Amino acid sequence: MSSVEHYENFPVASVLMPKRLRKPVAAIYHFARAADDIADEGDLPDEERLRQLDAFRAELARIDRNETPLTPLFHNLAAEIRQHALPMQPLYDLLDAFSQDVVQKRYADLDGLLDYCRRSANPVGTLLLHLYEEATPVNIAYSDAICTSLQLINFWQDVAKDYAIGRIYLPLDDLAQYGVSEEQIAQGSADNAWRRLMQFQVERARAMMLSGAPLGSILTGRIGLEMRMIIAGGLRILDKLEAADYDMFNKRPVLRPLDWVIMLAKSAPF
Repeated sequence: MSSVEHYENFPVASVLMPKRLRKPVAAIYHFARAADDIADEGDLPDEERLRQLDAFRAELARIDRNETPLTPLFHNLAAEIRQHALPMQPLYDLLDAFSQDVVQKRYADLDGLLDYCRRSANPVGTLLLHLYEEATPVNIAYSDAICTSLQLINFWQDVAKDYAIGRIYLPLDDLAQYGVSEEQIAQGSADNAWRRLMQFQVERARAMMLSGAPLGSILTGRIGLEMRMIIAGGLRILDKLEAADYDMFNKRPVLRPLDWVIMLAKSAPF
């Protein structure tokens, strides 16, 4: 994950974001980025990473009890939670996912990976829908599909980067089915077996994104356009993975200025 690198799937300070929502979005973003950095950055031992994440949980608990948090980060977050009546569970879920990143480096199957995404990605969409006052069950279901797809797309972009810190998010049963070994990932070898594996993963992520795409037309105005841009961005990365013949080891796809023009052109209501 990333900061605008550390949290790539978060629409931070977007020019499309209504001005009244930029402050609460920034507070949530800074919480998520700080927690993600604890899980990922530097050379801290795992025990210290988990201790610091527990300190974040204690701050959330203070907010839950209507007590004053101990740190400025959580002062700001508490103010936005109260002003916008945001639910606390998505914030706890994010911390659980970051803690899981510290201790779990592999996923046996898709179900385990999706359960991780349910806590690492989906809470962001849920919180945004609450800010938009659009958090209906149907909208949350669409948002979950979009957020999980974005998380998977980020994993497929960053296979090499994640392996460098000891993580593989590709389900191990999929690796076995397509005859791809961890050693091949270590070597960055995009052979035919790898391409077949990644074609399958890309198609699955695209189908998931498209299943959530109706949210882009349900939401109206600038937030609807922002959502359609987010969807278009994810799909654009998948197109670039295909165009690179799934060799993200040497051709990691990124969005460039021309891509934003193309995405905007594709962001008419679905």
